[in-house]
This record gives sequence, C-alpha cells and structure tokens, in this order.
Amino acid sequence: MRKDQLQIEDKMLDVYSLNTVVVGSGAAGLNAADRLYNFGQEDIAIVTEGINMGTSRNTGSDKQTYYKLTLGGKDQDSVFEMAETLFSGGSMDGDLALVEAALSARSFYHLVDIGVPFPHNRFGEYVGYKTDHDPRKRATSAGPLTSRYMTEKLEKEVKNKGIQIFDNYQVIAVLTDQKQENAVGLLTLNKNQMENEEKRYTLFNTTNIVYATGGPAGLYATSVYPGSQTGASGLAFEAGVKGKNLTEWQYGIASTKFRWNLSGTYQQVLPTYISTDQGGNDRQEFLNEYFADPGKMLDAIFLKGYQWPFDPRKVEDFGSSLIDILVYNETVVKGRRVWLDYRQNSKFASENGNLNFSQLGEEAYQYLENSEALFGTPIERLKKMNQPAIDLYADNGIDLTSEMLEIAVCAQHNNGGLEGNIWWESNLAHFFPVGEVNGSHGVYRPGGTALNSGQVGSTRAAQFIAARYQKEPAELDVFAAQASSQIEKKLKLGEKFIQSIKESKANIIEIREKLGERMSKAGAHIRNLAAIEAALKETESELDQLGEISSLNSIRDLSLAFQNYDLLLAQLVYLTAFKDYIQLGGKSRGSYLVQDEEGELPLESLSEDFRFSLEDGALSKKIQRLRYRGDHFEFSWQDVREIPEDNNWFETIWNKYLNDEVIK
Repeated sequence: MRKDQLQIEDKMLDVYSLNTVVVGSGAAGLNAADRLYNFGQEDIAIVTEGINMGTSRNTGSDKQTYYKLTLGGKDQDSVFEMAETLFSGGSMDGDLALVEAALSARSFYHLVDIGVPFPHNRFGEYVGYKTDHDPRKRATSAGPLTSRYMTEKLEKEVKNKGIQIFDNYQVIAVLTDQKQENAVGLLTLNKNQMENEEKRYTLFNTTNIVYATGGPAGLYATSVYPGSQTGASGLAFEAGVKGKNLTEWQYGIASTKFRWNLSGTYQQVLPTYISTDQGGNDRQEFLNEYFADPGKMLDAIFLKGYQWPFDPRKVEDFGSSLIDILVYNETVVKGRRVWLDYRQNSKFASENGNLNFSQLGEEAYQYLENSEALFGTPIERLKKMNQPAIDLYADNGIDLTSEMLEIAVCAQHNNGGLEGNIWWESNLAHFFPVGEVNGSHGVYRPGGTALNSGQVGSTRAAQFIAARYQKEPAELDVFAAQASSQIEKKLKLGEKFIQSIKESKANIIEIREKLGERMSKAGAHIRNLAAIEAALKETESELDQLGEISSLNSIRDLSLAFQNYDLLLAQLVYLTAFKDYIQLGGKSRGSYLVQDEEGELPLESLSEDFRFSLEDGALSKKIQRLRYRGDHFEFSWQDVREIPEDNNWFETIWNKYLNDEVIK
C-alpha cells in the first residue's frame, strides 16, 4: 500500500493505492480480510464506518443460529441435498446453493478453529437441531450472541496479522471506469478529521473492492437492525451494480426499545400480548378478540418461536403469522402500542391466573413437558428454559420480571441484494459484494443461512482475488482520469450540505425519520401498489432536491447527510423493484402480504386492506434483476439456474485442480 496525494479541482486529497480494500467490519468483511491474507494477498486494508458498528456485532436472538451441513449423529446428508434445501426456497440460483452447501463445513470449522464456542459432544460431533425451512438437523448455535463471537474472533485474527484498519472512514462513492464496467476505487469521508478541510475526504485507488456493508438497514423506521447499521447499497446501485431479488425481505416480531428478535423461547413460554394507548394506558388483551378458541391462540403464539418470520402461508386457520397481522393492526392501523407481558398468563386462557395447559396442541404441550415447564407464569417458564434470554434484556436496561416489553413487526433481513456470481463478483468487475449486501438468498431460507452465506461468500471472493486479480492498482494519473468527474460530483454535494450549516433549523434527522417511516408504511410486510407509487414520488423528489433541502447543525452532520443520500437512492431502487413485481402480477409470498381486492381476508373482522392471495409459484422459478441507470431502470426476469451436476470423477477434478483450471 502506498500513500500519495491527488488534486481534484482546488483540493489535495490523500489517496491510498493497494490491491484490495474490504469495506465493512462485520463477520463477512473480517473473514474476507483474514482469508485474503491466508491465501497470500497481503496488500489489503479494511475500511469501516465504525469497527464496533454493524449487524454482526450488535444483533442476535434467543439462540442465534448458524446453518451448515450435518456434522453429527446418524442423519444422512450430502452437499447436494443441502443445496436442494437452499434451492427449494424459490428464486435462488442452484449454482450458488451448491457453493454455499459445499463450503459450509469448511467455513464452520474455520470459525471453530479460531475459537467460536460452537458446542460438540464428547466424541467431537457438532450436533444440531432443526430450524425453520430445514428438513435436517443442520442448525447449531453458540448462544444469543453467535455472530458477535464470530466477529470478535475474526477481528482478533485480522489484528494479529497486522492488517490495517481505517476506522471511522465512511464510503460516500464507489468509483468506476467511465463505462461502469470495472470498479477502480472509493471516495470516503474521514470522520476522524471532519473539522480539517484538507483531510476531510480520503481516496482509495484499488484493484479490487470487497463490499461487506450489510443490508440497507436504515431504510426502515420499524426495524430490529441495530441503530448503528445503515448499509451502503445505494452507492453500489449508483455505480451500476445490479440488484437481485430486492423484493425479498424478512419481517418479524421484535422488541423496539432494545432491538432484538423475539423468536424461540421468548414465544414458546406463551407470553401475554397486551395493547395500550400511546400513553401506556387502557391495557387490553387483544388477541382474544380474534381467536375464539384459547387453545388456538396459545398454539399460534408458541409456533411464533419456530415460525418467527412473517409468512403469508401461515395466516390461514389461525396460523402463527396471523399474530403479525394483528400486531400490525393494533400499532399501525389503530395507532396503539403492543407489548409482551411475561409476568402473568393470558386471562383468556387461564383460570384464576393459572394457565390451562390442557388447551395446548400436542406439539406445544410436548415441548413444554419435555422442558419441564408446565407450570407458573411466562417469566417463570422462561427462567426454567432460558435464563440467558432474561439476562440479555436485563443487561440492556429492561427487567422482564417487573415490566412489559414493547414490540412491533420489524424489518430484520434482506434476502435479496446485490448481484454476484459463484465467486461473489458482481456485474461490475473487481467488485465483490459479500454478506447480507449480496442477494444470494431466495424467497425462503432456513434460519441461520445468512451467517453461513457471509462466510462462504467472503471466502470465495478471497479465493478468486488471490488467484486471478493480483495486479497492482492503476497508476495515479490513470485513476484520476477514470474517477475525477465522479469525485467532483460528490465533493460538490458535500459542499452543498456544508453551506447549509446553521442557515436554518437542522433537518437531517427529520429527513432520515421521514424516509424510514415511508418505507415501513409502504414497503414492509404489508404492501399495495398505490402506496408504493406514492412513496416513490416522495423519494424521487427528496433525492433530486437533497442538496437544497438539507440543513446541517454542524460539520458532524455531514456523515448523516451522506447516509441520507445513500438511503434515498436505495429506497428509490427497492420501491421500484416492489412496483415492478406487483405490476407483473406478483402476489403475497416470502415475508410480505400484497393487498389484493380479489383475495381472501384472514378474518372477517379485519379491514379489507388485509385481503390477499398467495403467489402461485410461477415467479419463484424466476429471479428479478435490475440495474439503475440514473434516469431509468433496466429490468430482467430470468429463470433460476438449476443445481449443477458436474462430472465429479476424482482424476478429472484432480487434473483440473493441478492445472489451475478450477478458479475461473
């Protein structure tokens, strides 16, 4: 890595030239850097908006899952069978499914070897359990903080290798050649030097970019993503990177004061669902208004533990996802607040405060019986089954033994994202999106596959770079010729933001809140075409005028202003993808409900706005891709690629491997 300076108009900017920059410091980004070094490419650095920010380090669930090939017990499994499971989720390319299955064991054991505490038995078998959409016991967990442990151990590996980390550097532009065919570098905001006009911006001149920025979490107001996670997908779209399956997200019930998924035992202990007014008064149990049978209600709550993401297929006949609709109805339609109360049993299903367990279906009853938890209140059952789940909230200022827990249906994960091939390289050459920002998943996916995909994808990107993209970055004059106009454009936007300081009341936070509320209302798990089109008009208008309408309180707000630019651009692209899907005849699937006047109502007592029809499967055999061109979008709907069945004769593969014909 070498450091120079480059003059852009009247500014002299620091520029670092090196083979590969990894953007992001979550589990996928850190693994990419670690793997690159191990594969022999040491001319690398990590650029991160904040080493302790991001989803990997700051999120989890009651038992955060890592999904991999079966590695214990009698259950039969194979790479191809795991690939079939991933592929069966719909709208997933079979070659990517095969790669994610093939490298799952390698990626898992790498984490084990660096100290992530996944449990094994005395014979060394890494036993597993079933997760959602999983026909085998492929899931494992290191507890509520699995991804944090992964991130911490990978960070230790990176630091032990002496890999440079540019901490507090925010990417504000992905730089390309003039035809948007190759990535050539990055423009960043150096948040350590915001007051210093000469050091405020830093350039990176690169051969390769590994983009591990996470999902575009800042799009939604109602979100379980950590507040520190915003994403940077809009900048990639601006650079010409294709989007894939952007319609596909996961939404589910989560706490809002402290953002955490309320899956697993948080639901299986059968908490009481409470609705209040905005002041926290007028306490009401509200599920009994819709469930005539208390047993059905309890079973639906219990199954939310297994079936955490909202799924329109699980609404019929008082299914578990009806609860998500009812929570949404209370919070968004009625404008009330919803809570889980672990201190007492539901009056609707109790006698003198004692839950009548005989009302439970066989699955719920058997589970609680096996867990020796057929007694007491929800909090007493939770203490018996999962004390760390209580401790987690206590560590974050919420005492479940003495207070209710406020909840909402929140955005949790983007199954779609940026396009990548089997080496995780995008249509923009030398640009590798890895982790959640990569749209490798289909409509449905087994729980825990995101962590596997992030490790597999970052490993594959590192393999390809180390084998095929070892050349030095461009000479500085060549880099300048390619990127100067892009750099100048962003610097001018930055100047507009800066000129607004103290001219009027600051509105940067207000713009952020408005775009989040717009997405949560029009582009979350309840969608309709009219609302999406209205939201699109607002988004386009704000994006076009952002430099003029933004007002900063101080230079520190410049970071937020550039985030707003990225998020508005991402919102424009995502909402356009949603619109295209519905106009093509797309119905409810995955984790969202598309309102359909000719569809079925979940319950007659609900508003017509909840009438919907399920997608018939035709579009699940295709993948939506789009490319943002500044003034228009290019769409394509292509059939999924089937799972490859290559000739795996050992001598043939060995010869190809020896002749370096595999990585291509």
